[in-house]
Amino acid sequence: MIELHNATAGTGRGEADTYQDAILPKVSRTFALTIPQLPPELRRAVANAYLLCRIADTIEDEPVFSAEQKRAYENAFVDAVIGDADPQEVADEVAPRLSSSTLEAERDLMQQLPLVLEVTRSLSPAQQASVIKCLRIMSHGMHEFQRKAGLHGLPTMQDMDRYCYCVAGVVGEMLTELFVDFEPVLAPHRNTMLRLAVSFGQGLQMVNILKDQWEDRARGACWLPQDMFARHGVKLATLQTGKQNAGYAATMSELVGIAHAHLRLALEYTLLIPTKHAGIRRFCLWATGMAVLTLRKLQNNLDFSAGTQVKISRKDVARTILMTRLLCKSNTGLRWLFATTARGLPLTPLTSEWSEPSTPARTWPKRSIPHIADAATWREPADVADVQEVNHR
Repeated sequence: MIELHNATAGTGRGEADTYQDAILPKVSRTFALTIPQLPPELRRAVANAYLLCRIADTIEDEPVFSAEQKRAYENAFVDAVIGDADPQEVADEVAPRLSSSTLEAERDLMQQLPLVLEVTRSLSPAQQASVIKCLRIMSHGMHEFQRKAGLHGLPTMQDMDRYCYCVAGVVGEMLTELFVDFEPVLAPHRNTMLRLAVSFGQGLQMVNILKDQWEDRARGACWLPQDMFARHGVKLATLQTGKQNAGYAATMSELVGIAHAHLRLALEYTLLIPTKHAGIRRFCLWATGMAVLTLRKLQNNLDFSAGTQVKISRKDVARTILMTRLLCKSNTGLRWLFATTARGLPLTPLTSEWSEPSTPARTWPKRSIPHIADAATWREPADVADVQEVNHR
């Protein structure tokens, strides 16, 4: 049973909110920029959800942890979130074992898990349910991929789809549930938005994978698809900076085109949000705009050897903010802005799986992920009724 309950008002909750606001810009400059655009009721829940996802990511990225330790710590973390473990005990067990390669702010975030969960437990039952479902899928999925990680990359593009869903698509689904809960007028669009949210997450994650591939390789991981590079005669296991050939460039352009296709769907997602919610639109548009600009950098520097070489400038960020503010309430204007920004980028058609009609529970690629698709072993987590039952004991 899920041991979540609404926190009572008081100094404790004030301290928790203050900590959440203070730690967010220390662990993510991008989200510290976009989350404040949201309405207050959403801002608090989304910031909290991001911090919890960041804790899960910190555990999986810790180089000194064995696969067994990561699995144990991820399970303990999720148990703490749902109320089946003491958050302080989990924090005291994990935080001191994080190495110096983990940012100080991330170590502090892990240590302050009980404070973060004070905010979580004051969210509405529906918000808590969405966050917990995301964390369960993400923590399980990340571990499954991390334990097989290596310089050889992922076997196929379909595996890249699955990876992106577990670390980003599921976040898009969570945000969608939070948006629909906040604005009931979106309810008729919920299924469409859930499908588009997976593409939204994939587009953003693919940009990160392409941009950070050399830093990932330095850590012994590669999230690029073997099959696509192999078609152009490139072996990911032996790939080196400064020695990329035409086959590498051709494959990179294809992947830029796939990310571009997903980000087009991210725009369609955003345009479903009522214009009166300009803050939610900006939250989505700024992420999309910065991703498209990064794709342009990648496409124009296919022989790059470090993520810093394809990082967009502050001037580019400022221009994106300005233009989206001006055009935020015009769907026509936003379509024009996206097309203008993406001009010259390759566009690779998505595979047929992405267009097959399905229910939200069976969309690609989640229906191909065993721990989600197998109903016998996967329980839909954190049902709202479960949370409400505990809250009203």
